[in-house]
Amino acid sequence: MRIAVVTSLYPSAALPREGIFAERRWQHMARRGHELRIIRPVPRVPWPRLRPAWRDLAAMESREERGGLTIERPRYLHLPGGNRRDPRNGRAFARAALGALDRGPAPDVVICDYAWPAAALAPPLARRGLPCLIHGRGSDVLEVAQDPNLAPLLGEYLRAAGAWCGVSLDLVSAMDRLAGAERGVLTPNGVDLAAFPLADEAERMRARSELGLPERGQLLLAVGHLIPRKQPLVALGAFASAAPADAHLAFIGRGPLQAALSAAVSAADLSERVSLVGELTPGALARWYAACDLVLLPSTREGRPNVVLEALACGRPVLATAVGGSGELLGACPELLAAGTGQADYTGALAALLAAGALPEPEKLRAMVEPLTWERACEALEGVLQSAQCGARAAPSPGPQGLSERAQEGGGQ
Repeated sequence: MRIAVVTSLYPSAALPREGIFAERRWQHMARRGHELRIIRPVPRVPWPRLRPAWRDLAAMESREERGGLTIERPRYLHLPGGNRRDPRNGRAFARAALGALDRGPAPDVVICDYAWPAAALAPPLARRGLPCLIHGRGSDVLEVAQDPNLAPLLGEYLRAAGAWCGVSLDLVSAMDRLAGAERGVLTPNGVDLAAFPLADEAERMRARSELGLPERGQLLLAVGHLIPRKQPLVALGAFASAAPADAHLAFIGRGPLQAALSAAVSAADLSERVSLVGELTPGALARWYAACDLVLLPSTREGRPNVVLEALACGRPVLATAVGGSGELLGACPELLAAGTGQADYTGALAALLAAGALPEPEKLRAMVEPLTWERACEALEGVLQSAQCGARAAPSPGPQGLSERAQEGGGQ
C-alpha cells in the first residue's frame, strides 16, 4: 500500500525525540512492505534567534532520511503569538501538505496523523476522491474538543474524511462525538518488548550500579514532557508528602516548566533527593525503568501513554490518573489509578500505594502488555486503511478537478 502520512509531529536531527512513538509506528509499517511518505509541514521562522523553539524549527531540513524513511518538510506561513490553534494556520498547514503531495507519486491513502491541524487536509482530499484517515493521538483531539471555535471544525473535517481512528477508546469516543457518527476504530500503539525487557531484582541492581544510583531506597520516576498537562509539580508534591525519607525521584524529560520545577525542588529542600535528568534515548530510558520501583504519571489528559506501555513491559508499576488510555491500560490494577487529577487525590493515592507495602509483581505487569505488540498494532491500522479505501471507492466520484477547485483548496487564510 502506498501511504502518505501528514503530521505535525515527527523526529528530526534538531528534535530527535519529538514524536518518536509516531516514528516507531511508521517504521514498523514500512517493514511490513508498505511504501510510506512522511510529510511534516513546518512553519516559516523569520527570527529564529528569538526563541529556542523557533531555532529548532528553523534548523529542520526540508528533506531528511531517518530509519529508512524520507521526511519532507514543506514550509508554510503560521500566524504567531496567541494563534497557535488559529483555524487559518490549519488551512495553511493543509495547503503546504497538498503541495508536497502533488510533487510526488499519488498515494493509495493519506493519514492525517495528529488530528489537529492535519485534519484540515480532509475536505480538499475528499474533493479529489483520495481516501483519507484521521488518526487521533491525544491532545490533538481532546484539547481541540474543548475549544468552542475549533471543535465544530474538527467535526466537519472528520465527516469529510469519513474514516477516523484513535490510540485509545476514550479518543475514539471523543472523535465520534465531534463527528456525530460512531465510525471510529481503536488502533492502539504497540510496545517494543525487546527494547523494554522485563527486569528482575538482579537486573534492577545492575541498572542502579550502571547509573550511579544508590542500592538502597526506592527510586521513583516521572517520565514525560515538563508541561502543564503532565503536572510535574503534582508529582513533586506527592513525592514530598508521601515517599519515605530515603526515596529518590528522577524527572526524565524537558519542557517549559523546567525552571519552575527546579525552583520548587530547591524551595522544598529536596535537591539531594530529586534529580532533573533531562531527555533520554529509548535505550537509556529502559535502564532507568529497570532501576526504578515506581513511575509517576499525574496527567490531566492522556491518549494512550507510551510511558505506561514501556514501564509495564519492564515490569514496573505506574501510578497514573484515571484519564484516557491510562485508565484503560491500568484497569486490571485499580490500586495504580488515582481517583482524580488534583494534588490531594494523587498524593493520597501514592500514600496508599506505598503504605500497602507491596507493589504488583513484575511478571504480572509485563503480562498486561505482552499482547500489545507492534505487529498487532499495524494489523489493526491496516484494517482501518483498507476500509477507508473501500469507503472512498464507494463514494460518488468528485469529477474532474478544475482550476476553480484548485483555487478553493489554496484559498486565502
